[in-house]
Amino acid sequence: MLLVNARSDETIASEVELALTRTDRRRGLLGRTTFDLDAALVISPCWSIHTAFMRFAIDVVFVDRSGRALRIVRNLAPWRIAVAARAHAVIEMPAGSLTGRDLRIGDEIRLVPPPAMHLNVLRCPPFGWKRPGVAISADTP
Repeated sequence: MLLVNARSDETIASEVELALTRTDRRRGLLGRTTFDLDAALVISPCWSIHTAFMRFAIDVVFVDRSGRALRIVRNLAPWRIAVAARAHAVIEMPAGSLTGRDLRIGDEIRLVPPPAMHLNVLRCPPFGWKRPGVAISADTP
């Protein structure tokens, strides 16, 4: 699964893990000693994180329900907290992962291929995609 910036069509991460259960969200990256530069952890639902007990810094992107970046925190050191009250999910990556990438507030971030419908995380359907019984157009929020 890839994490892609829809505006620039740039791959942000090529090894994506999903933390969607309460247990996986609580564990997050705790206990890991390394985190590959091409990796990302998507935590959903989530609007705040901490780096207590972590052994390395991370880059963080808070996104809303439609996958739009609300807040970007670069190089969040261990023993820190980051919050974005309107966020629906958090994307955690190793510190430096976003260096040189053109990621901006408001950019739409997508998982490719999209996760299963019941997961409801970063599900921004491509233009023209229709769910049975629901019409989706380009101007749908």
